[in-house]
Amino acid sequence: MIDATQQEDARLDGMLIEQWKAGDQRAATLLVERHAEALARFAAKLGVRDEIDEVVQDTFVRAFAALDQFRSDSSLRTWLFTIERRLIIDRRRGEARRSGTVELQDADAVTGFDALDSLMADELSQRVTQALSRLTRLQREVFLLRVQEGRSYRDIAEILDTSEGSARVHYHNAMRAVKEFLDD
Repeated sequence: MIDATQQEDARLDGMLIEQWKAGDQRAATLLVERHAEALARFAAKLGVRDEIDEVVQDTFVRAFAALDQFRSDSSLRTWLFTIERRLIIDRRRGEARRSGTVELQDADAVTGFDALDSLMADELSQRVTQALSRLTRLQREVFLLRVQEGRSYRDIAEILDTSEGSARVHYHNAMRAVKEFLDD
């Protein structure tokens, strides 16, 4: 069930989209301000290191170019996460072709920290990072979308182009693996 906050967010995003389509450039600025920080966090957690601002900007460029295709079946943020994830995958594929290396290794550690991480003890923070690095790429993405971004399984399934059941299984397996690692 969608809570009142999500309904209000969807209503506000819808209103801003309509204003932007009508030519109000301030509406585009407000949409960027509403979603840029979450997109930057998600990109950092997916391993983007030096080009976070560029990835976020490119995400919005693609989104605004395709805004007529946004059907409101999901939240705007879910749609933006989907665009950003695909953009990151495309960039990694391009880098892999140019460098001749594998695009993403499961051993890639998440190194970005947010305010919540700074509250954790250094040792626990390092252990969580180690636990996340042991997850598969898909488990890590599901885990981060669920825990850090608070996305529903439906949203996660749409962002990752998988089924809701698959998202639940990957989240369950990721949680179990993280707990087991932290209990060791």
